[in-house]
Amino acid sequence: MQGKEETDKGKTMRLDKYLASSRAGSRKEVRDLIKHGSVSVNGNICRDPSTHIRSEDAVLCRGLPVVYKEHVYYMLNKPAGCVSATTDEKERTVLDLFPEDLQKGLFIVGRLDKDSVGLLIICDDGELAHALTSPASHVDKKYCIRTDEPLDEEDVTAFASGITLSDGTRLKSAVLDIFEDDKCAALVTIREGKYHQIKRMIASRGKKVVYLKRLSIGGLVLDRELDEGSFRELTDEEVRVLRM
Repeated sequence: MQGKEETDKGKTMRLDKYLASSRAGSRKEVRDLIKHGSVSVNGNICRDPSTHIRSEDAVLCRGLPVVYKEHVYYMLNKPAGCVSATTDEKERTVLDLFPEDLQKGLFIVGRLDKDSVGLLIICDDGELAHALTSPASHVDKKYCIRTDEPLDEEDVTAFASGITLSDGTRLKSAVLDIFEDDKCAALVTIREGKYHQIKRMIASRGKKVVYLKRLSIGGLVLDRELDEGSFRELTDEEVRVLRM
């Protein structure tokens, strides 16, 4: 367990904050649970939200163990048709794919266009988000794309040399790996995250992206068992890989 309010040396955290931080509910909801006897500490029902919890205490909520986490990290397989935003007045957002009780404090790391699909990281860890998205970090991001016309070796060379977009933006070298059995399909690896970058890179070659799926960010690879529109928590090992 981690957090500014508790350590292994005697510092503690209020029970209501402990539960809310563990996503057992909002602060108001967990206070109600506590007052109604739904929470126990070390085997005893606790009805006082201000009770202070130590790292070694065993906390149950509705009979289930509560494990405190300083941050939460999710892998989402984004479907087409929703926008990479926390809120939007007109469009469905990727956070709308999460139950309401999990949405608090979450934000998107590495956006995808509305019509694009694949890997998104959703978390509440600003430090990690900055590390993954900062231009200075040079984190590889891999995509599978399909174009309206066949790709060729001249496109491969242009990507490797670094493309200059129509507005004068100079992009760093990228890898375009065309499928041998389908010249309209390829894997693209970039280390930047400019607005509509891959679509604009392909457009500079006189072609159009008709499908785009993000497969990986750094060492985190999209789980093949995760259906579009579904999410799961990252494992400790996956979080560690992202921090490398």
